[in-house]
Amino acid sequence: MKKKRRNKFRRRVILILVIALLTLLFVRSEWMSHWMYPVKYRSDIVISATNYKLEPHLVAAIIRVETNYKPGVVSKKGAIGVMQLMPDTAKWIIERGGFTNVTLDAISNQPDIGIEMGSWYLNALYNQFDGNMYTVIAAYNAGPGTVNRWLKAGTWDGKLETVDQVPYGETRHYVQRVIYYYNKYKDLYPDLLAE
Repeated sequence: MKKKRRNKFRRRVILILVIALLTLLFVRSEWMSHWMYPVKYRSDIVISATNYKLEPHLVAAIIRVETNYKPGVVSKKGAIGVMQLMPDTAKWIIERGGFTNVTLDAISNQPDIGIEMGSWYLNALYNQFDGNMYTVIAAYNAGPGTVNRWLKAGTWDGKLETVDQVPYGETRHYVQRVIYYYNKYKDLYPDLLAE
């Protein structure tokens, strides 16, 4: 009899704790959202985004999709840094951007340098694609030459509503994920530039 009472008491305590936890999560959903969708390297993102006239939310979203803010990640294809630049693209950025004393190792292992290089490249893509964020994101993933071919051939018109026409499944999914995080970060961190 005492064992049944103890078990019943334990179940009630566990139920109360679960309800309290769910209530806390519901009431503190902003806290939970910030925990689930953090923005690391904020000052580096804001500085680089400002330098290259980009929205910091977009830079943060690309980093989230590319590496989830983990430095030193090397993709299966060899992309490096928190913004996952291909080594040839990184060398081109160093040369075209006039960056001195920047190495591939620094891009790979120093988030501030990787963010600076990736932001420079995003700005170059914005200039190439007349400020169309969706084609910029697609070009960041598939390469500008590929995206230009899709646009010229009429395969894709560069709009989010027609992203399902993007021939590469990886790029189609990439654009959708970046836009998802971009919108999430804009909602959660509307004052990111002020931070």
